[in-house]
Amino acid sequence: MRALIQRVSSASVHIGERCAGQIQQGYLVFLGISVHDTQEQAEWLCGKIAQLRVMADNAGLMNQSLQDVNGDILLVSQFTLHSSTKKGNRPSFIEAARPEQAIPLYEFVIQRLESLLGKTIQTGEFGADMQVQLVNDGPVTIWIDSLNRE
Repeated sequence: MRALIQRVSSASVHIGERCAGQIQQGYLVFLGISVHDTQEQAEWLCGKIAQLRVMADNAGLMNQSLQDVNGDILLVSQFTLHSSTKKGNRPSFIEAARPEQAIPLYEFVIQRLESLLGKTIQTGEFGADMQVQLVNDGPVTIWIDSLNRE
């Protein structure tokens, strides 16, 4: 499971004319689920995201978590995080999980993050054509891969 986390001062996701989710201060999390992912990996990743300390403190240092600043999460599914460009110029998405595997893990991540943060998180819509807008704060962008726990 891969997460691309961007610290934002605002972010939103639209599906057509409808705003599916929006936040102010917090994290925009793009989530990619692979054919190898399990609920245990999702649990680990959610813990990392919830405890990640990249929010600025009073001195401007990245010392605080989302809970410290009452920040929010906008979670957007993105199968392209599992693209392979090893051969040719057209990416392969063979490692991305099919919906029947990915949707239950995506829903588990939503529920687990809400439980860890004690609040509702905003989301896109799995499989939809979405337009994402964000103001990256910093900019701060963090990459976490549950199969590469460095």
